[in-house]
Amino acid sequence: MAVADMNIRDRSRPMTGEERKVIMASSAGTIFEWYDFYLYGSLAAIIGAQFFTAFPEATRNVFALLAFAAGFIVRPFGALVFGALGDIVGRKYTFLMTILIMGLSTFLVGMLPSYSSWGAAAPVILIILRMLQGLALGGEYGGAAVYVAEHAPANRRGYFTSFIQTTATLGLLLSLIVILAVQGYVNANWAPTAVLDAAGAAVLNPDGSPKMIKAFDLWGWRIPFLASILLLAISLYIRLQMNESPAFKKMKEEGAASKAPLREAFGTWKNGKIALIALFGLVAGQAVVWYSGQFYALFFIQNVVKVDSFTANVLVAWSLILGTGGFVFFGSLSDRIGRKPIILAGCAIAALTYSFVFPLLTRTANPALHAAQQTPVTVTASPEDCSFQFNPTGTAKFTSSCDIAKATLARNSVNYQSVEDAAATVAQIKIGDTVIPAYDGAALTGDDLKNATAAFNKGVNDALTAAGYPLSADANTSVVKAAHFFDIFTGQKITVVLILTYLIVLVTMVYGPIAAMLVELFPTRIRYSGLSLPYHIGNGWFGGLMPATAFAISAQTGNVYGGLWYPIVIAAATVVIGALFVPGGTHKKDIFADDAR
Repeated sequence: MAVADMNIRDRSRPMTGEERKVIMASSAGTIFEWYDFYLYGSLAAIIGAQFFTAFPEATRNVFALLAFAAGFIVRPFGALVFGALGDIVGRKYTFLMTILIMGLSTFLVGMLPSYSSWGAAAPVILIILRMLQGLALGGEYGGAAVYVAEHAPANRRGYFTSFIQTTATLGLLLSLIVILAVQGYVNANWAPTAVLDAAGAAVLNPDGSPKMIKAFDLWGWRIPFLASILLLAISLYIRLQMNESPAFKKMKEEGAASKAPLREAFGTWKNGKIALIALFGLVAGQAVVWYSGQFYALFFIQNVVKVDSFTANVLVAWSLILGTGGFVFFGSLSDRIGRKPIILAGCAIAALTYSFVFPLLTRTANPALHAAQQTPVTVTASPEDCSFQFNPTGTAKFTSSCDIAKATLARNSVNYQSVEDAAATVAQIKIGDTVIPAYDGAALTGDDLKNATAAFNKGVNDALTAAGYPLSADANTSVVKAAHFFDIFTGQKITVVLILTYLIVLVTMVYGPIAAMLVELFPTRIRYSGLSLPYHIGNGWFGGLMPATAFAISAQTGNVYGGLWYPIVIAAATVVIGALFVPGGTHKKDIFADDAR
């Protein structure tokens, strides 16, 4: 092939048709892989209700997000395994392995029985499948970024790698569109079903009406996972048509490939220092901005702002449609002014504006809830009675009166202040002028526990209703609601879409140029391994754990916006570290200059 015979350093020429073909094929396959991975993120709340039913609702939300994060936690290990393989055996064959693992794991999630059928085995297997997805993704991104950059003209690396950067967002968008289509069809053709508790009794809403579950939430959510088997077949076909990177082929022919890429990439201070600078001066901030703008925003408007899942998906999908072009814009801009200024500017703007943007999202999307949150609410309890309600292992039981009080308020998106009273024997909630005593869940059993729970919940619900909290979603006429995908042309919905689009634009600033920047930091022989590890530690740990961590912080502080300090602090730290230590002008670098041995 002509690509294999060319001088790989001659990159000022236009890209050939064959090169465009393999790059677009790489991007298409990567979109499908991200689609597989983000199906879970888009359906986290629904899946949590199916697989974590043994836990209270507040804890269930944390578990659902942690299961989502499990796929990110293992990504650095996938980066080590597949990064080494990519530097030793080649980019193309590593692609084939990652897509096969990802596709089969996604299909099996759709087949997995729920907690009610398999008990504790169901969530355990779910998390294992998520970890397999994370391992596959750990090898995917580095290979895609390297593959495209090694084909692209030197003066347009940012532009061409930005198409790889769009694949994550396009994969999310594709997952949302498929979910919306399936959700609309299933719910239109199958009636809702009454929700039953473990004893078979009907579960009631705060107003006493039976709680119903829609057909999509009960079983229809499995269809997008099962349908991914078709995307797997398409992706495998695309990957089989791809050609190996010309730079890698030339290096193999000359015997210059690394025999121990991990040791060479991280075993010396020269290269190890680059990885650390990339992690803390670029990727950590990029990661929290990316996940705040896409996944935490989706979780926030569903679970905190109380927008129904269909409307939330519609609004986020439109923001992705409007904002995705920013990846290509900022990637191309980075070819002219450099990568570092754009990435750090995106982190700085996010750190400065998040504390304003998310409250604005609440005020716009659910005015009644925002107005009710202005009512003073306090929880008075002994400090010894209160726990930090973050339970990743599922072994802790939060039954104290303080924990029950705080969990109840968090579940209803109530902002509250904690007041310490060492003499208090039972926690008390004060909503406006109404005081509701909680109860000690560990000291009661049987009917006593049931009656105490019912009385407490009624007292809280009545007080919250009197304070203006819209506890019944159907009765809340102020909350944003879309009837179908194109039902966005009202002032409220357009404003929400614009707010979400602003968050996406910040994502494109930090993410559009990052692939080219990371490629330019490492030589060809260890490029796959070198950039994969810091990228996946940053996005897998700093970013992937962001939703669960932010939710836990919010529940602990009593402020629904308290968790935003996590991305704000990390983004700000990245700005400082990046400004001091990340090299500038890498967009002018010859990425093959260090290949000679």
